[in-house]
Order: sequence, then C-alpha cells, then structure tokens
Amino acid sequence: MFKKTLISLFALLVLVVPTAASAASGGAVVFSKASGSGDDIKGGLFAVNDGRLNQLTEDPTDAEPAFSPDGRTIAFARGGDIFSVRPDGSGQRQLTSGAELDSVPVVSANGRFVVFERRAGEGAAADLYTVGVMGGGLRALTRGAENDHEAAFSPDGRALVFVRGTLRAGGDSSEDLYSVRPTGGGLARLTSTGGVDEFAPRYFAGGILYSRGESTEGPAAYADVFTMRRNGTKPKAQVAGVGSAYVEDVSPDGHMLLFRRDQGLWAKRIGPAKARKLCQLPDGSETNGTFSSDGKRVAAFVASEERQQLVAISVASGRQSELAEGFEVSEGEGGTSLGPVIAWQPRR
Repeated sequence: MFKKTLISLFALLVLVVPTAASAASGGAVVFSKASGSGDDIKGGLFAVNDGRLNQLTEDPTDAEPAFSPDGRTIAFARGGDIFSVRPDGSGQRQLTSGAELDSVPVVSANGRFVVFERRAGEGAAADLYTVGVMGGGLRALTRGAENDHEAAFSPDGRALVFVRGTLRAGGDSSEDLYSVRPTGGGLARLTSTGGVDEFAPRYFAGGILYSRGESTEGPAAYADVFTMRRNGTKPKAQVAGVGSAYVEDVSPDGHMLLFRRDQGLWAKRIGPAKARKLCQLPDGSETNGTFSSDGKRVAAFVASEERQQLVAISVASGRQSELAEGFEVSEGEGGTSLGPVIAWQPRR
C-alpha cells in the first residue's frame, strides 16, 4: 500500500543520471510536501540523496526539518509538537507534547538539544524553549508578552540570536534582534531602530547578518541586508537600494551570503563584493535556498519550463543539476504545498 501511494504521488524514479548523483553526493536534501484536499491529504518529509527520492515520514503536517551538525538527526515539527528522526526515516521520536503549539526547531551546535518556538495557541506570541535531542529536559529560554522567534545558533554554540517582536502604540509590532546564551542567561538587546524591523538573523564569520526593513506581508514589505558585530555595534549595509533583499542562508564557513531578490536567488561574498544571480524562482515560491556543507552548492526549488524542479546550483558557475529527475511538484488534486524549509545534510 505504501509503495502504491508513493508511486501515484510522484511517478517515482529511483535511479538517477550521473549529474544528479554527483550533485547530491554532499548528503541528503530534505524537505516537506503535502498534496490533496479535505480528508485526502498525503505527505510528509522527503529526502533526495544520490539521486534517489525517499519518503521519510507519512504525516502531511510534518514540516520545518533541521539537521544536527553531525548530520545524524533531523528535528522537525508535526501538528504542534517537535519530533526527531534519522536521515533514513528510522528512529522516529517525539520530543514535546501538550496543548501548546511547538514549531521551528533548531539543533544546537553540540547536537545535544533542540531550541524551538512555543505558543499557547494559534496567533499567540512565542517563547523560546529547549528540549533534549532524545527528549526530556524541557526548559524555557525566554518568557513574557513579547514574540520571540527565528532563533539561530552561533557556530561555537555559545549564543543564540533571535527576533523579539514588541507591541507599539496603535497595535503595530516592532521587531529587534536580541542574543541569549543557551542556558537562558546573558539576554542582550542588539538593535533598537524604532519603526524599522530587523529579522532573519544568521551568524557569519564576522558577526551577525540580518534583514532590515518592514517584515510584515503585503505591498508595504521591503528589506535590505545588513551585518553587525556580535554585540550589535557597527551595522553596515551589504545589499541595499535595488529591490528588496531577504536573507536566505549563510555558508558554513561564514563568508558567503545567499539572498532572495526580485524572484531570483542571489549569492554574494560578505563584504565589498558584487552579488551574482544564481537562478529564477517560481512565482509565489516560499521555500528557502540552502547551502551544502562545503558551501560550493545551493539547493532550491527553481522555475523551469512552467514547472518547479529541485536542483543543486554551483555557486561558482551557476550550473544547475536536477536532484530528482521526474519529480513533479504540481501533482495532486487541491494543490501542493512545499517547505518552506529545505535542509541540506551536513557532511564532515
């Protein structure tokens, strides 16, 4: 039954052309997909590795996969709780439970615990929590009326940067960046820019990289890309002035920026270098682009011949290699949803 379902969803290929195999040799690319409507929705987490497309989980609410730094564990969200699974789909484990809504897991640099966002209900403000990667040890990192979200670890694992949304007069929210230690101590405010938001923070080799602008959805939204030191000083524009630019990822060595602009995916060495467009993204695409563990390639869903393809893109040349030949995004009555998180397995 499982095989029949999978074949009907994808007309699944299992073997691969050499270009796809070589493109995926850096580890599995994992993403979520759900197709169908009403009570007939199927999906889960999927992995492409060495050209083979495999279904890891079978719950259509599974989303937001995040690898541990050693590549041996995937944390993910399912129906308001946090789970973990091995990259081959085995060893599934539930890490949190309860009436709260848990989402957006990030695995610590030492691989021992997971940071995630917890909300009392739909639309409520979030606090940051931690839980052991094998379960247990649940603890709140932040508490309060503010909306704490988008946490990211420093490379050494000694700090987290995150976004704190605070209500202003009139009901609007102002979003600034804060840092905190994984123990919950050392909370520090890094930005304070009034009517301008900071969001999508990532650590890079010289400090913290982030988007600055209007983070709400709609025609008023815009963003530039900035960097600053870890203590919040010396803010400096990296991408500004020509179309909105939104941070997607930072390379594992901390020197390369991946960002979205004008429905395109762009790469730029952090500093005074020029940006280079890597590919065109589909209209309405919400999935991220992500670096491979060597920083030489990017995985993304791209627009090609009126369909979407999951590809690996060379940062140096822009050459694309299809990761899953024959994989069709648009299958399934009632539409298909992808992502928004794509994760590329770390390799050491």
